[in-house]
Amino acid sequence: MTKICLCLTGKTIKRDLEIIDKYRAYIDVAELRVDCLDDDELDSVRRFPELAGLPVILTVRRKVDGGNFIRGESARIVLLSKALAFAHPDARRNFAYVDIEDDLDVPSLEEVARAFKTRIIRSFHCFDDCPSDIPFLLSRMKSLYHVGDEVAKMAIMPKTLDDVCKIFEVSKEFKGREKIILAMGDRGQCTRILAKKLGSTLTYTVAKNEDDLHPGAPGQFDPIELCEMFRFRELNEETTVFGISGYPLQATGSPPFYNGIFAREKMNNVYIRFPSDTIESFLKLADTIPLAGASVTVPHKESVLPYLHSSSDEVKSVGACNTIVRTQEGWSGYNTDTQGFQGSLLHLLRTKNLRWKKCTIIGAGGASRAICSVVSRLNGKALILNRDVYRAKQLASRYKFEYASLDEKGARQAKSFSDIIIQTSSVGMEPAIDRDPLPLYQFSGKEVVIDIVYKPSKTKFLQRAIAAGCVAINGEDMLLRQAVAQYRYLLGAQCPVHVDP
Repeated sequence: MTKICLCLTGKTIKRDLEIIDKYRAYIDVAELRVDCLDDDELDSVRRFPELAGLPVILTVRRKVDGGNFIRGESARIVLLSKALAFAHPDARRNFAYVDIEDDLDVPSLEEVARAFKTRIIRSFHCFDDCPSDIPFLLSRMKSLYHVGDEVAKMAIMPKTLDDVCKIFEVSKEFKGREKIILAMGDRGQCTRILAKKLGSTLTYTVAKNEDDLHPGAPGQFDPIELCEMFRFRELNEETTVFGISGYPLQATGSPPFYNGIFAREKMNNVYIRFPSDTIESFLKLADTIPLAGASVTVPHKESVLPYLHSSSDEVKSVGACNTIVRTQEGWSGYNTDTQGFQGSLLHLLRTKNLRWKKCTIIGAGGASRAICSVVSRLNGKALILNRDVYRAKQLASRYKFEYASLDEKGARQAKSFSDIIIQTSSVGMEPAIDRDPLPLYQFSGKEVVIDIVYKPSKTKFLQRAIAAGCVAINGEDMLLRQAVAQYRYLLGAQCPVHVDP
């Protein structure tokens, strides 16, 4: 069974014990990062397992491996040796594991550990350059298995999801063998959630929102988030995996929506973020894991189209896809942005159509395509503003809309299409919250303004609209409505969440 390990990065033993007590109900093992402790705390390291009251990993991580220890190897070996020395007959008072890098060859240290039943985790960390090929990864893993009683650990920093694929492929080569294998950073978070599928002995977590603590390895979850949001304890090799593909994905609200339903309905499913630079790398990983279906967001709503075996009429009409479902023949594509936006818009306006309404639509990407389709279907007229005028022209020609650039001329032209202003781009989304897609436009206060960004809840653009007295909403209602519609495609059942018509 994969256990949850809490990485302790406090400056004092007392602080680390406080962190253990905070998360004790969510963890199985703790890793004492001795390299994070103040120097005057080092003499107390030996007593830590007894004070902690749970199995503890002893780790002194070097700077090159992502840690804080900058003194020489001799000093590090002495520190490790002291922590393992004077072992107690009761093994619970000793360190359960010691983490030793694969290039540290100190037989005497290893003999001491084994003599007192402290297991060795033989680790390899790669932060700078992910190994370029599977054979290298395999040879590295094999080298970590040179002693049969050790736990081999490999942690790499992926540059793309292709690198994450390598982790899943390597795990299959060593199925049934004890190991810890993971990818770090945002792209690697799926390996922490799906540690059981990888056959990992441990998955690592760290205390979040604690200003006095070292942040730990990039991509680690808080234990509570891992257990409550992703229901880690309940996941197994039979768990059906869903997710969302896009980049950068910091702002997506889909995981809490889907995982909340899965928990309430007691479904053996999980929904995970998959930040991906290209749709190709995501689809490769989706086949490797495999995924049953996924949400598709910026910037992949159009680039996914060539990879669909079949497409709904809505996808064909709009020219963008936000939902893919695996079938025996391949991926089937759907678009629920149209349903989500139309429902949100009509609910806001309390009307059945946009006859006599003139709209400005900012952006010409996948979301804009869906919104243009809705505006046209509801008999509205529109002006499309986009930084790339050629893309605006292409989209506008489909619906006989007008188009212009995001400049002073476009801002003036928008005054004639100002009944409803719809911001469809990712400008202003977290983390770049200080950006405004149309700073030259001055709101009169009579416009109805919709910004489909929902994190932050009020973008700079939306704040200006509200300050001018406009009726203004963000994209939360649209997100909910499109997710309810999307659920039916992904799960093949009616969504248990209901929205007002």
